[in-house]
Amino acid sequence: MAPNRTPNVYAGPYVDRSSEWRKDPAWLEAALRDAATQFVPLWQLRNLVRLQPVPSAELLTIAELGTFDASQAVLLGVYRGSACFALELLDEPLVRAGAEFSDLRTTGGLLPADDAGLLAYARAMIYWRQRHRHCGACGAPTRADSGGHVMACTDPDCGGQSFPRIDPAIIVLVSDGERALLGRQASWPAGRYSTIAGFVEPGESLEDAVAREVREETNVEVAEVIYHSSQPWPFPSSLMVGFHARAASLAISCPDGELEDARWFSRADLAAGLPALPPPQSISFRLIADWYRRGADRDLADEPGARIWPLSR
Repeated sequence: MAPNRTPNVYAGPYVDRSSEWRKDPAWLEAALRDAATQFVPLWQLRNLVRLQPVPSAELLTIAELGTFDASQAVLLGVYRGSACFALELLDEPLVRAGAEFSDLRTTGGLLPADDAGLLAYARAMIYWRQRHRHCGACGAPTRADSGGHVMACTDPDCGGQSFPRIDPAIIVLVSDGERALLGRQASWPAGRYSTIAGFVEPGESLEDAVAREVREETNVEVAEVIYHSSQPWPFPSSLMVGFHARAASLAISCPDGELEDARWFSRADLAAGLPALPPPQSISFRLIADWYRRGADRDLADEPGARIWPLSR
């Protein structure tokens, strides 16, 4: 199967990141005074959205923000023709009627693709900054540099710099041809199953991580690990790298206790709603749906009996 080039939710060229402007203090200062500049506000890592009548990201202008600390603004780039910054709000602000601060995990799939991607980018940057207020080498306070993309140590004898980081994780749909291997954690809602996933460890390739995680969680061996697509997942700071893989063994057990249960499900099982499936905005659902479509007459989302989280029937 060739790599899937259609972006997943939160992915895509939705913003011109304009990295050249990050090191131009004059440009940054002018942008932070420009009435046309847009701000992506975050409060307690929640994004400001409007759900009615049409879901959308709610961006603010300088006039609406009032007084704010420019050193806390993170340049995201140019969005729809205007400079755009992420800004963490320490106090819950007054917002326009109909707008609300919401967890992106619950609203991201409702938003237009470019809005969802922008909000995910902003959330990831603010989360990173919150955890780098002090130097990891000497403990001194840090200050923002390069448009907020560097946190620099204020101790001149140290001079350490921290840069945004992501945690790579694999996620894989394993199949024996006619069935898909899905598992569930004990903390999940009853009946919900998903694909196998886990973080890549130091010194490990993505393919090796796929084989290890599937073996550790289900005792199944895999072969023919094939890249599918990737998805930024800022909850809090992951990059999900998706694969399809062929099963080289079939017996299941859950030796490491990560999963409460793992099973083989046929396409008929999925169409009948036997497991409740992950949310449609997740790469997990896309991996399942793309596998399903290769052996079915219609899309999984169009099956009247399929149960896709959050459950509506």
